Amino acid sequence: MSIHTSTRWAMRSVPPLSQGCAALRRFSVQHACRSASEATAPSVAASFLSRFQSMGPQTRSQVLDANQLQLLSLTLNRPSLYPNSPSLSNASGVVPTGTPLPPAYHLVYFTPAFLEGELGADGTDVSYNPEAPFTRRMWAGGEVQWPRGADGKPNPLRVGQEVQETTRVLSAEPKIIRKTGDEMIVVSVEKEFRNEHGVAVIDRRQTAVTLFRFSALTFNPHKIHYSTPWARDVEGHKDIVVHGPLNLISILDLWRDTRADSATDSSLLLPESISYRATSPLYAEETYRIVLDEERGDSVSRVQIFTPDEKVAMKADIR
Repeated sequence: MSIHTSTRWAMRSVPPLSQGCAALRRFSVQHACRSASEATAPSVAASFLSRFQSMGPQTRSQVLDANQLQLLSLTLNRPSLYPNSPSLSNASGVVPTGTPLPPAYHLVYFTPAFLEGELGADGTDVSYNPEAPFTRRMWAGGEVQWPRGADGKPNPLRVGQEVQETTRVLSAEPKIIRKTGDEMIVVSVEKEFRNEHGVAVIDRRQTAVTLFRFSALTFNPHKIHYSTPWARDVEGHKDIVVHGPLNLISILDLWRDTRADSATDSSLLLPESISYRATSPLYAEETYRIVLDEERGDSVSRVQIFTPDEKVAMKADIR
């Protein structure tokens, strides 16, 4: 089975600090500090897309190990992966080979592998970043699909399988932020995960302790998730930011929890797809609500995450 993922990143322009240009505290561009020769969003987007499309799809392989899955479950404060499965919160707890991955748990595999000196100033890997000045990255939304076979059943990724991840850049679109008039580039990346049975997933892309552990599991050094001074003083947030992928996993965990009692095999609970969009940041140590709406009778589960002041932070449709 394969998973197909499509991810959208929003890249905002931030000019490099130089003489006569004050430090920036927000994502938006301070146009007074930009040089006349600085590249525009359309030109940078075109160059970025041409470069990655000429490279073609990038493929790498990895064996899905049990330890990574166990640590993610504990990070999410879930002592077991599935109802009635053994506890993982002790030294003897182990995830057996062949255990299916819950939906979106593939996100802690195929993590970026870069030396510290190869990372961007904000701690992100720069493998799919446009050129300067569009170097600030935010997870904007995406879609994940779990294709069905001829028998109508999903092909779950399982512990112990050797899986191939193929990454493609789908698009790079220049955009204008309506509120400020600043430029940004929206990058769409597709990741396809394939095991010995075929495509399993297509991915088109808490507390401070939870954020730290999730950053470690995903090998994600983006400073907005763990450095309060960076998040506040450089990026303009009020605190460190909850990861978009962590919110995605929380949504899907709620979805499968509501179905576990009626499922013949809860370990094979995989939706056909989820499309999601981040609309507002969530911050560490804040209590937020995930609301699942299934009252319309159209086989679509609509999910919203609400901030403490009842602002919608993420929307998702699960099919």
